[in-house]
Parts: sequence; structure tokens; C-alpha cells
Amino acid sequence: MRRFLVRSFLQLIPTLFIASILIFAIIVLSPGDPVAMKLGTEATQEQIQAERTRLGLDKPIVVRYVVWVSDLFHFNLGYSLTNGQPVADQIANAFPKTLQLAVISMVIAVLFGFIFGILSSLRPNSLMDMIITSLSSLALAIPNFWLGLMMILVFSVRLKWLPPSGTGEINGTYFLNFKYLLMPVISIAVPQIAVFARYMRSAMMDVLSADYIRAARAKGLFESRVISHHALRNAMIPVVTIIGIQFGRLLAGAVITEAVFAYSGIGRLILVSIMNRDYPVVQSALVLVVLIFIVTNLLVDLSYGFLDPRVRVARGY
Repeated sequence: MRRFLVRSFLQLIPTLFIASILIFAIIVLSPGDPVAMKLGTEATQEQIQAERTRLGLDKPIVVRYVVWVSDLFHFNLGYSLTNGQPVADQIANAFPKTLQLAVISMVIAVLFGFIFGILSSLRPNSLMDMIITSLSSLALAIPNFWLGLMMILVFSVRLKWLPPSGTGEINGTYFLNFKYLLMPVISIAVPQIAVFARYMRSAMMDVLSADYIRAARAKGLFESRVISHHALRNAMIPVVTIIGIQFGRLLAGAVITEAVFAYSGIGRLILVSIMNRDYPVVQSALVLVVLIFIVTNLLVDLSYGFLDPRVRVARGY
């Protein structure tokens, strides 16, 4: 286990290095002058140049990159060009909200997706299978933003049951404020349920046709034991990969959902910062996104060993 973790960590270093270069290059080469946008149209060229010098934007690109990476290693993310607040504080305020939204949505999606996928695979081409498959196709065809807007129209505007936007913070406390979470969670979870149901159905049908499943049934094992102890565990291996990818994407920020519901998570922070040319916030947030995907993929790799003993033996943990 230790050797696998060390090897995985060493492989992360070049990934982070390449990602940091790409992030910095995209930000630097993107059109628009953040200083001119910050100071407004009334600012003179002398004022703009003085501000660029103060921020270090007049230095060569290579020097700016080295300074930025050095600051990252010292956890100095700088200050926002828009409001002057520390970037670390803005990310620390936004990320827990996205984490809460992602975890609740993913738990619901995995639970219902697995149930529907297993039920569909046990009775292929039955009425239940056709209903689940049809509903999954419909859920995948509905755009997130449209579903969110329709829920706002029905439950907020017409029925006035739920607030249309926000996180419901009271004195900085927003944890598990279900009134504000319900519609964003549904908007995210519905297509995820469809994705997991389809993958689970496909994986289960492949496993159920395997020789060792037929052998287990021939031994007279109960069908519930065949499904839970033999089929489900092996079917989980390809599905775990999809769960990791989707969860990493949600942790990186469900940008569209957060924008529709004005949910102040990391995705909306990135979107607003891009629109305001707030480059320090964008750069730091994107580095966090890369780290999230890397850590998520590492956890997925570790889970393979617990699900499949062959992987555990091959990797030596």
C-alpha cells in the first residue's frame, strides 16, 4: 500500500506541473486587461501602469509564473482584483458549499441509480426494464439548466414553496439548509441517477452472464446471495470509475446549476471571476479543481483493490 501511494504521489508531480503551466498560460494569454477593468474608463495610462507595476504584471511571463508557483507552495494565493479580499478566504467560503451540494447529490444519485440499474438488469426486456430505460433516456436528454428553471417557475414562482436562489446563510451558517438545497440537488441528481442506472444495468448484465455466476447458481445458492456477494461486487468495478469522474466534476463546481440558482459555490466563483477578469481567483480556483480531480482519481484507484483481490495482489497492497 505504501509503495503504491508513493508511486502515485510521484506521478502527480508532473501532472500538477503541466496543469499549472496550462492554467497560467491560458489566463495570461486571454484577452482583456484586468487592471484597466479594475480601474475603469476614467483611469489614465499612468495610473494603469502604476497599478500593473504594483501587482507585478509588468514583469516577464516566466518570472510571474515562478513567483506564482512559489506563492502557491507557501499557500499565499494573493488578493482579489475585484474586491481586494484574500483569495484563500473566498475559496474557503465557496468550496464547502459546493462540497455539501456535491455529496448530497451524489449519495442520492448513487443510491437510486444502483437500485434502478440492478432492478433493470435482473429483468431485461421486461416492462420494468423498459420503463427505467425510457426514464433514464429522458433524464439524460433534459438539460440541467432547463430542469432548474422549470423547478424555480413551479415551486418558487407559482407555488412559493421554496426559495428560488441563494444558500440561506444565517450568520455564516448554511449547512444542510434543505429549503435552499432541494432544487439544486434534484437538478444535479436526476441526470446522475440516469447515468449510474445505465452503467449499472450494463455492468450487471455482463456479470450475470459470466461462468462463475452460473456456477454459483448451480451450487444452489440463494439468488439474493448470488447478486449481493458475487455479481454486485464485480459489477461495481467499472461503475466506480464513473462515480469518481462525476463526483470530481461536481466538486470542481456544478457551474450551470450554481449559476441558475445563484448558489455561491466554487463553480459560480470561477464563473464570476472570469467575467470580472479576476485572474488571481481564477488561477487559484482552477488549481484546486485540478487537485480535486487528481485526488478523486487516486481514491478510485485505491477502491479497485478493495473491490477486486486480483488488483490488490498485482499492486501489492
